[in-house]
Amino acid sequence: MPVTESPPVAIQALGLRKSFRVKDQAVEAVSGLDLTVAAGQIFGFLGPNGAGKTTTLRILTTLLPADAGQAFVAGADVMRNPQQVRRRIGYVGQLGGADGSATGLENLLLQARLYGMTAAAAASRAEELIELFDLRAFAGRIVRSYSGGQRRRLEVALGILHRPQVLFLDEPTTGLDPQNRANLWNQVRHLRDGGTTVFLTTHYLDEADQLSDRLAIIDRGRVIAEGTPAQLKQRYSGDTISITPSGPPDSLESLERELAGIPLVRSTRIEDGSIRLAVTDATRSMAAVFAALAGSGIAVRAAALAQPSLDDVFLHETGRSLRDAGGPTGGPATERPAGEQVAA
Repeated sequence: MPVTESPPVAIQALGLRKSFRVKDQAVEAVSGLDLTVAAGQIFGFLGPNGAGKTTTLRILTTLLPADAGQAFVAGADVMRNPQQVRRRIGYVGQLGGADGSATGLENLLLQARLYGMTAAAAASRAEELIELFDLRAFAGRIVRSYSGGQRRRLEVALGILHRPQVLFLDEPTTGLDPQNRANLWNQVRHLRDGGTTVFLTTHYLDEADQLSDRLAIIDRGRVIAEGTPAQLKQRYSGDTISITPSGPPDSLESLERELAGIPLVRSTRIEDGSIRLAVTDATRSMAAVFAALAGSGIAVRAAALAQPSLDDVFLHETGRSLRDAGGPTGGPATERPAGEQVAA
């Protein structure tokens, strides 16, 4: 039998812990976190605001010391050889790092010289990145005049200027419109295809689902689920039914309470004008749901077997929706286990 070699590891964290003092009390932001990221993939780090994503990222990028545990990035020990780690990684924080009073080209040239490139090498690399990230139309303008999408593309270019083995992106598309988000996703995929490992923190469900080769879901400082998006949804979610009644929106909660009482329904939640039901058997449950609706005289505008989502995974693990746990993950939603009452 042929031996299958494991892919090289780009990031490994073992038992990471980090606490902060808040009003004379210790608050643990990272709680014994273990993580392994293979080289050459986009790794999504998904969780609500305050879950510990940015704290973990700052530890891995040597910007924040861990209280306990070990971490290795691009083959270097984060705690013992931080300078070696910094030479091998790129980092684009939530606030970016471009100088707003300089042009895009000037930012690129300065970054290149800071990494020790000659003037000729700096000019060549800047030209390469201007072409790669489609910056030419505005590279000569002052950065403070850039749109959000233009600035984010420049900041990612700055992050990879020195050709890092691993690129860390902290909430890279927050505040971007859909077109700019899609453009940046394409750039990130292009980097992955060129061999760069990308570690991406996000609280957007669709971003983690569509962009990540593999992801970990973090909540309250610990990893609660890890795998490919497809694996996680299949492993944790089961069957889901989406019901959209034709009645007024204010009738959703009373209908949800009724559907939650069906024995085959495990949990329910309201999402974007529909009621989403996690069920144990889709075929039998669909019949029971329609019987209940017919018995109550409720008309239905749409009903469908819904694809499981990463929010279903988070709900399964924590008992609450990722949409409600913090951050604009795609719209308002409420959820509760089947049978739980909602106050009128």
